[in-house]
Amino acid sequence: MIKAFLLVLLFISSLYANKVIYLSYDEIPKRVIQGEIFTITLKALSTVQNYDDIAYEFSNARGLKILDEVPIREQKGKFLYDTFHLQSTANRAKLPDVNASLIASQEYNSTFIKGEKLNVIKLNPKKNFSNIIANDLVLSEYKTTNYDNTHNIIVFVLSGENTDIDALHFKDVYKQGKESSTNSYLASKITYFVVIDKQLEHFTFSYFNLLKNRFELIDIPVIVDDDSVTTQSDLKPRDQSHDMQKMYAAAAVALLGFILVLLKRKIIYLILIFLPLGYILYLSIPQKNICIKKGAQIHLLPVDNGTIFQTTQTKIYLAKEGQTQNYIKVKLTNNKIGWVKNEDTCAY
Repeated sequence: MIKAFLLVLLFISSLYANKVIYLSYDEIPKRVIQGEIFTITLKALSTVQNYDDIAYEFSNARGLKILDEVPIREQKGKFLYDTFHLQSTANRAKLPDVNASLIASQEYNSTFIKGEKLNVIKLNPKKNFSNIIANDLVLSEYKTTNYDNTHNIIVFVLSGENTDIDALHFKDVYKQGKESSTNSYLASKITYFVVIDKQLEHFTFSYFNLLKNRFELIDIPVIVDDDSVTTQSDLKPRDQSHDMQKMYAAAAVALLGFILVLLKRKIIYLILIFLPLGYILYLSIPQKNICIKKGAQIHLLPVDNGTIFQTTQTKIYLAKEGQTQNYIKVKLTNNKIGWVKNEDTCAY
């Protein structure tokens, strides 16, 4: 019996004698919110002086996504503190088991530690929740224009810290989508659009602020712009449905001006003739049609990698409504507005 006990002690002591990395989890959050990006820190001590690096292999993680391949390293005395970013993806989560090994000219035994279970909290937000959990979320730009007879479209830019910005999503909107994003958990930015009912005077949504531990509101006032077609989000076409009535009204004013010139014999009344005639001339200019290639993509907004809501099946001709540097604004057969790239146009 004593001999067996001594053999076990000898085996255990031999294991520790060959151990070259002492490893432990140094910082573990007491709780995480489902969807939150958080950090864990591994504390490592090597008994070997000459080595190139410490390599980590993760396994058996549950409900988590590991975001870093290379840790953020800090050295304090003989200890290395390696910090990794993770994201909780489920309401139950377990930290990964870690196998650490030295990268060196000589082969050494690796060190293994088991991961602990995490306390994960699931939020119970209101309907206006944007699905964003962040240290901070800032609205930097926004623009509202007409989309159709019953809807407006808002294009806005959000900047976030410590967040998965691509998780942005809203309930109860007519249409929505991402136009572009730069997603880094440290600092990210997204350009997004929502199509909402014209009756709404504000578009308000919430996100969860990790630093303040509460939901914060972001409010976008709905102020419809009717500016130049060269701006990115000018989606309102020229309405030609009442052009004939406008011409008749302008002609009546011109006729009245002509009568006044004859009766009063004053040159100033010529304004009542020339201005309406100029307006009639403007209305009589037909909208220019352009040729669109087969297979051309029609975008919702004039931005690269933006939402595509139609691809032409044949060569078609559409009314040109305006133009930016790289895109042409066209009026579709359903009276909605789209944008095509310059290279997707063709000769007649």
